[in-house]
Amino acid sequence: MTASSASREELVRAARAVAARQLSHGTTGNVSLRAGDSIVITPTRCELSSVQPDELAVLDLAGKPRTDAVPSKEAFLHTAVYRSRPQARAIVHTHSLHATAVSCLADLAPEDALPPLTAYYAMRVEALPVVDYCAPGDQRLADLAGKVAATNAAMLLRNHGPVVAADTPAAAVDVAEEIEQTARLFLLLRGQDMAPLSQDERRRLFTRSNDRERNSQHG
Repeated sequence: MTASSASREELVRAARAVAARQLSHGTTGNVSLRAGDSIVITPTRCELSSVQPDELAVLDLAGKPRTDAVPSKEAFLHTAVYRSRPQARAIVHTHSLHATAVSCLADLAPEDALPPLTAYYAMRVEALPVVDYCAPGDQRLADLAGKVAATNAAMLLRNHGPVVAADTPAAAVDVAEEIEQTARLFLLLRGQDMAPLSQDERRRLFTRSNDRERNSQHG
């Protein structure tokens, strides 16, 4: 089964948005979209700024190829997250500079790497748990990320970068960008007395934002 042209075009738009917003460099980063029982994903060693719809790879949820295109070598990470989050329709994984820098810090809180410094971050990211380091291609990452994804839509891979699952590719890109901007703020303020939002305010903002999003989808 191949993906529809509409799904391919939607994913290409997201891939190019990742590149345009400078959330990944060179051939790093990958994006995917769930289309029925298939996953459409950017191919291995592609530049997100120029990938074409007919170059995208298609897999099933177990990771078995459905096209000749070779998927990103991190496709197993995407399939693991989709299996744990059946409500997710899209995943963006970036190597954005500041978020990756945060992932290399020694003193991160494992359950939440970044404080809620702004209301915009609080509205989009409920928490950013840290996933232990795995070497590129290490299949253990699927198990670790899958466990985290069962309860979290976003995560930070140690010494690697963020992963975001969302309802649409565009929404996933927006959250990835918000993580990057908050990581940049966090590094700029590091060593200073920070005044993040309270956890109660964070929960209130996140709940209100998600309720509004659900109502807009069903209105």
